[in-house]
Amino acid sequence: MRRRRTAYWLGVALLAALGAVAPARAEAAGSADVAALQVALRGSGLYRGTVDGVRGPGTTAAVRRLQSSHGLVADGVAGAQTRRTLGWRGGPSLGSRTLRSGHRGWDVAALQFKLAWRGFPSGTIDGGFGSHLDAALRRFQAYAGLTPDGVAGPGTVSALSRAIPRSPIFLVQPVRARIGDRFGPRGNGFHPGVDFPAPTGTLVTAAGRGQVVKAGWDPGGYGNLVVIEHPQGVRSMYAHLSAIAVRTGTSVVAGSSVGRVGTTGFSTGPHLHFELRYKGSYVNPWTVLP
Repeated sequence: MRRRRTAYWLGVALLAALGAVAPARAEAAGSADVAALQVALRGSGLYRGTVDGVRGPGTTAAVRRLQSSHGLVADGVAGAQTRRTLGWRGGPSLGSRTLRSGHRGWDVAALQFKLAWRGFPSGTIDGGFGSHLDAALRRFQAYAGLTPDGVAGPGTVSALSRAIPRSPIFLVQPVRARIGDRFGPRGNGFHPGVDFPAPTGTLVTAAGRGQVVKAGWDPGGYGNLVVIEHPQGVRSMYAHLSAIAVRTGTSVVAGSSVGRVGTTGFSTGPHLHFELRYKGSYVNPWTVLP
């Protein structure tokens, strides 16, 4: 048992030392146009699946039902004629106009989807440009070095074509548990972290070296929350804890105890909700965990 523990922590130390190496493993985002189609189909009551940007059998079947109901050839392909039957939800395409608060349509849904995958989710992906999208867009613009004016013009659309942000450092899994919900689309929203279902009281450890910048109750739904500042602008977040084992200002290393799994805050069962943020952008934790 002692040998296995020694080997485990040696592995932890080695992975934590590989901070400058970028991970090759990543989950690709789906198509923003397919996501906009799924949003339009959901709004028409024809699709109940996840807005994931993947043209699967559920999306194709919904398009065929739409086409059949309008007397079109039911080929499952959402061409211009099919999109017109969707009304305001069917157009215009992203980049064909400058978007701002109050707009709605296909391009707004595509914008919401692209922002979410680049670490700036805005709540429900519904094709409506409201206050949540305005705030997320401004955060993205500031992150991308653009004027944060909440207006999505050519410069913003171009910036959204850049690579999805990744953490510049490797970290280690903070709890010995299997993965549950992953980072990415969930229903018509976006899950900005990774969930690890585990019994209440399961040990939660720091994913890497750093300093605790928050340890306490979060009124926004995270419940008992610990936030650690790591090198190079990376922050890790440990939410829904039943107990917290550190204080703000504490220095930690990979494997240091930070608390215990719980179900506090907006949680439906005991699990660890683990998030990573890089310079304000949510990043996929699964791309940096061994």
